[in-house]
Amino acid sequence: MNPLLGSILNAGRKNSRFFYYGRNLLRFAVPAGLCRRRLDDLLRAAWQEHDAEIFDRVDYCNRIFRPFELGPDVEPFRFTLARGFRNYYMDLHEYLRYFDPHLRLLHRFGDETEVPARPTLVKARPIAGDNDNSVLFNLNKIRHFVFPRDRLSFEDKIDRLVWRGSAFQENRKQFLARYHDHPRCDVGHAHRGTSPVPWRKNYLPIAEQLRCKFILSIEGNDVASNLKWILASNSLCFMARPRCETWFMEGRLVPGRHYVPLADDYSDLEEQMAHYSAHPEEAREILRHAQGHVARFRNPARERLVALLVLQKYFERSGQRPPLT
Repeated sequence: MNPLLGSILNAGRKNSRFFYYGRNLLRFAVPAGLCRRRLDDLLRAAWQEHDAEIFDRVDYCNRIFRPFELGPDVEPFRFTLARGFRNYYMDLHEYLRYFDPHLRLLHRFGDETEVPARPTLVKARPIAGDNDNSVLFNLNKIRHFVFPRDRLSFEDKIDRLVWRGSAFQENRKQFLARYHDHPRCDVGHAHRGTSPVPWRKNYLPIAEQLRCKFILSIEGNDVASNLKWILASNSLCFMARPRCETWFMEGRLVPGRHYVPLADDYSDLEEQMAHYSAHPEEAREILRHAQGHVARFRNPARERLVALLVLQKYFERSGQRPPLT
């Protein structure tokens, strides 16, 4: 898609499913052999240049440094458009088409964050503990990697905190029970077809949420899907320390530098709102660092290279491809 057209269409909106599916389906018109012929040149150029940031990201996402064996039960990846995890299949196929189709790997789709027994490609993993077998990959990115255009400066926004989402998890329910009727909060459960609760509110588009100075990011089954677009905006991200991470490397986010830290029980929410309302210069400094973190994920060519290198490292360690030289 033309970058300018994409910027216009994505001004305060979620990613377009029409363009996402159209772009992925067009990839099937390009013979995979053309991609495979380019692979070695792409990887060799990256290895020779040895961009430190790229290889730091590769090693962060893929922490498998010792050889491992895939059992006989592991088969090559088979792409399908069947219902269920369709976005995950497309996102993995986008980069696997550069590799020999007979190469084998383990993948796990969905929100499950338990660390698998063998090296496996996943969308999310726990930040703490031994998570080496969870190899992060950019999956379901149409939902998670949303970077809307924010036209308002921090100073021009409403002095209020906003959140919308599905509140089925206890941490979300407890937050809403405490703050749904707070005068400086516009927060609520916006899932259709559920029983009435006092904190039930209508859906609020991203563009409307961006009118507020403060936006809450609160984890659900794994990471909060709104975190990326909040950090890309001119609104401050309010968040308890995250427990899960994805391709976005949430484990690298520093409290007070990239986001406003909250206590796990959100008891300091009012205090933090008051502080950053009174100190906009501190808010702008956090915004600068947050947007700097987001910037590293906005270059399509670099994203492709990191993804290919993560897969190359997986296939190297499993003895299926030779090391880069």
